[in-house]
Amino acid sequence: MSDSGTTPEERRSPLDAVHRAAGAAFTDFAGWQMPVRYSSDLAEHRAVREHAGLFDLSHMAEISLIGPGSADALDHALAGKLSAIAVGQAKYSLLLAENGGIIDDLVVYRTGEDRFLVVANASNREVVAAELIARAEGFETFVSDESDDIALVALQGPDALAVLLETPGLGVEGPGNDQEDFDRAVTELKYYRSFPATFEGEPVLVARTGYTGEDGFELYLAPELAPKLWEALAETGGPRVVPCGLASRDTLRLEAGMPLYGHELGRGILPAQAGLGRVVSLAKEADFIGRAAAERGPADDAPVLVGLTAEGRRAPRAGYEVFDGDSADARRVGEITSGALSPTLGHPVAMAFVAPGLAEPGTAVFVDVRGTRIPATVVALPFYRRAS
Repeated sequence: MSDSGTTPEERRSPLDAVHRAAGAAFTDFAGWQMPVRYSSDLAEHRAVREHAGLFDLSHMAEISLIGPGSADALDHALAGKLSAIAVGQAKYSLLLAENGGIIDDLVVYRTGEDRFLVVANASNREVVAAELIARAEGFETFVSDESDDIALVALQGPDALAVLLETPGLGVEGPGNDQEDFDRAVTELKYYRSFPATFEGEPVLVARTGYTGEDGFELYLAPELAPKLWEALAETGGPRVVPCGLASRDTLRLEAGMPLYGHELGRGILPAQAGLGRVVSLAKEADFIGRAAAERGPADDAPVLVGLTAEGRRAPRAGYEVFDGDSADARRVGEITSGALSPTLGHPVAMAFVAPGLAEPGTAVFVDVRGTRIPATVVALPFYRRAS
């Protein structure tokens, strides 16, 4: 981990200078130099749970589909029924391989009758863009990778709405009092919905989505505008808004039971194994890649994703093995995919793939933590759910 020196392959966010001025520590993520923390992981995590955190997500991939055949193209390309969502609505979906494995998980925004914005993980940008282009062939749509032209800033936490309402420069397109119209639109905005707004007269897509388990917003805008918006949100929020890095984002999503590609999701994992069977729309008429495999489902003995909790302070980590006992002859029955000492709950939590016979909540298992078998209990996900 370093905050100095780059290679030709490294990419930097349009907010890079802002992060460096704030003293962020950096890490490589999918070829990007991104802030991993500013102060401490714990302080940033707690800021999001108690007030608000500000995240730079400009490394994420954004791919647009424009044209009268866009909805049908996405119904064919993805596991969900995207043609059913209304303008201004968003939907979580999956890009599946022919064998039913998960190429990537995505959020799709319908920004117009014939316009969609697909947001993919940074590490899968090229493969998702290529797959969407290939799968859209024959449909009346134009697919374009717009990742380099879009920055993404996320404001997450219970104070996020109040800060947005107080931030100057935000408005909506059209005549009238922009600030009042914006305040009304953002206050009435429902979860997994978005609307076109402006910041200092320039377009911003405001979405009530996120990856932390808290209420919050994601704002898509031109890269050159991102530093000014970031500074406006930080200045307006004052002590209520804390800049946050990727480390706290990871523990926040883990507490909320949200899967991470490369950990809980991958090409060797079917949606049903990861608890995402509901995301696959087998009721839709359109055929889609991976449908036959999804209909067959995983093998009877295929591992399934569960939550685990433990006592003490020693947290299971990704790759640690799970056993059905603590004796020398105990059977290996699974593997941890993500784990941490939960800052909110005060005890270790983890997600793991285990044998299906051990997936019932209340089941006792043991995790090998550096040579010591730690008792753990299977629990339903998520570990944390915000008060509504």
